[in-house]
Amino acid sequence: MDIQNLLKLVGTERDNAMLRLALARLLVDQPDLEQAAAHLRAAIDMDKGYTAAWKELGKVLRANGDDEGAAQAWRQGIEIARSKGDKQAEKEMTVFLRRIP
Repeated sequence: MDIQNLLKLVGTERDNAMLRLALARLLVDQPDLEQAAAHLRAAIDMDKGYTAAWKELGKVLRANGDDEGAAQAWRQGIEIARSKGDKQAEKEMTVFLRRIP
C-alpha cells in the first residue's frame, strides 16, 4: 500500500477506522510515530470499540518512549475487549501491559 494514496482518502466518505489503522501501520515503518499515533487516535474516535487500534496505539506510544500513555491505551483497550468478548485482544494487551517496567 502507498501512504500517499491512503492519505488522499482521509476526510472523504471512505475515511474510516480501518483506513486509519492501515495508515498508522505504514507510518510506523517510516518511522513517523507521531503521525501514526495521530491516525490511531482518529481511528479510535471513529470507533471506540476497535480493539486493534487500541492495541496498536499502545505499541506506538511505547515505541515512542511514552510507557504511561501505552499503559493507559492498553488498559482502555482491555476493558473494551472484555466488554466485547474479544478474548484474544484482551490477552495480547494484558501481556503487553505486564511488560512495562
